[in-house]
Amino acid sequence: MEHCYKAVVVGVSAGGFKALRVLLSSLHATLPAPIIIVQHRMASSDNYLVTYLDNHCPHTVKEAEEKECIEEGVIYIAPADYHLLVEKDKTFSLSVDELVCFARPSVDVLFETAAAAYKDTLVAIILTGANSDGSAGIQKVKNHGGLTITQNPDTAESPVMPLAAIATKSVDFMLELEDIPLFLMDLLEGKHDIPD
Repeated sequence: MEHCYKAVVVGVSAGGFKALRVLLSSLHATLPAPIIIVQHRMASSDNYLVTYLDNHCPHTVKEAEEKECIEEGVIYIAPADYHLLVEKDKTFSLSVDELVCFARPSVDVLFETAAAAYKDTLVAIILTGANSDGSAGIQKVKNHGGLTITQNPDTAESPVMPLAAIATKSVDFMLELEDIPLFLMDLLEGKHDIPD
């Protein structure tokens, strides 16, 4: 059955710079959904990651802003030292609440709020990372009917985050990093026949 996915959330930590470069630079020129990313960064991080990805990706890459309306075709990065939340009206909010899994921004916070907003039209992806952030969030995405993907931990720069996600038994597909962009585009363009 054809399924219409409206948004993509991505969680990544250690090794994320390289992983995001591979993921984002291989997307089609037309992107029919927003991609919202939490990359663990130091609180004092500058904007280098966003600027670099914006220069090496066929789409606009920007930091998410408070109360910003989420638009298809845009790639949003959570600002350093803020949790990024998706509201039911498809806008962002930023929070300085406590660290989650030793991180702010937290993958879990993004995934859980996006799951509540997008329900079964959400795709969630866990890439390389050195802690378990995202494992609770990916369960929420699955519980709301969304589709879940992890990078193959055997070839991830740091396997802990994908392994923690897989251990929840909430992952639909485990793929090589290089295969995720095409798979994702096929999903967003309705070319994959995903069973309910």
